[in-house]
Amino acid sequence: MKIRDITRYALSSLNGARSRTALMLLAMSIGVASVLVLTSLGEAARRYVSGEFASLGTNLVIVIPGKSETAGGDPMMLIGGTPRPLTLDDAQALTRSSLVRRVAPLVIGSAGVSRGSLERDVPIMGSTAEYLNIRHWDLAMGRFLPKAEADRAMPVCVLGQKLRKELFGNGPVLGEWVRIGDRRFRVIGVLGSVGASMGVDVDDMAIVPVASAQRLFNTESLFRILVEVRSREAIPRVIDFVTDTLRKRHQGEEDVTVITQDAVLATFDEILQALTLTVAGIAAISLGVAGILIMNVMLVAVAQRTTEIGLLKALGAPRRQIVTLFLAEAGLLSLLGAGLGLVIGQSGNWLIGYLYPALPMGTPLWAFIAAIGVALGTGLLFSLLPARRAARLDPVQALARR
Repeated sequence: MKIRDITRYALSSLNGARSRTALMLLAMSIGVASVLVLTSLGEAARRYVSGEFASLGTNLVIVIPGKSETAGGDPMMLIGGTPRPLTLDDAQALTRSSLVRRVAPLVIGSAGVSRGSLERDVPIMGSTAEYLNIRHWDLAMGRFLPKAEADRAMPVCVLGQKLRKELFGNGPVLGEWVRIGDRRFRVIGVLGSVGASMGVDVDDMAIVPVASAQRLFNTESLFRILVEVRSREAIPRVIDFVTDTLRKRHQGEEDVTVITQDAVLATFDEILQALTLTVAGIAAISLGVAGILIMNVMLVAVAQRTTEIGLLKALGAPRRQIVTLFLAEAGLLSLLGAGLGLVIGQSGNWLIGYLYPALPMGTPLWAFIAAIGVALGTGLLFSLLPARRAARLDPVQALARR
């Protein structure tokens, strides 16, 4: 028989038992859709984390007080013991390298920001003028922190979009005064809409000079020091420079942790890729269940089509031809189920992306290939037993329905 005839025969067989066909199509499509949706969720999580770290800046080295042996991890969570705190002088010392483009010390805390009777308790960040360029943020109006000595406290601040609307509405904001904690600050700028970054809502935050933040929170230590390197190739040398410089300044003690975006991102990437493969494997189990369903239904079909099989064998159809006909029917069923599953899976991805726009939903190409391949493989594998049973039927007994 020609391929066209085999395909036509398989289609007529599927059309002749529509309820049975619909049941197997549903099982196969659910399995394929599960693989696509769960894989897309894992991939979306990986892309989201990558985007979050990319928003920190490029070619970034992060200096954390306290020696930690943790390899990778969230820089906001790596807080070890602090034999000696990081200081503004430490940050200034890290600028003395031609490989370093910018250095931004950070102080982070929380305080009430008020104007008149309106008050909000929000995160307060202290830094320098270099911080805006390191983070690649934009200003909606005004200017950022002035370029001055880092140890010079100035009563100026920059507000996030949400905080600005809460305190000033649509009224003028530049040049106005707000109270942060027990001190007054003049608003000199408003950030463009940034959204959440590393778990912090930047739109609901105020930024002040680092020395002003130290006085506000009564501390001389820094939370972090961000070092922007001129090129990716220079990062290893800058790490050595930072480590050596701070060791000399801290009386020979190596009491800081130096990490890079790439190292942290690589750790998250490995974890999320493993998670994606795991959930995809779990979803693929449903394809195995669908294959078992196909096998059981096909075994029933063999019993119901005994006369038909006997007639084919009486007309001279060899065993291989009978096996081919049943495998073609199962293969066509698997492909149709996979196609339906792709439509359902992509619709599910679109719905999740619509409900959660922060997640960059997208199915990788390998997931499409794997889902279709596994669906087709399980369909053919589990239909092999019914096909061989049909091929072994005696034509005389089959025609007699024995």
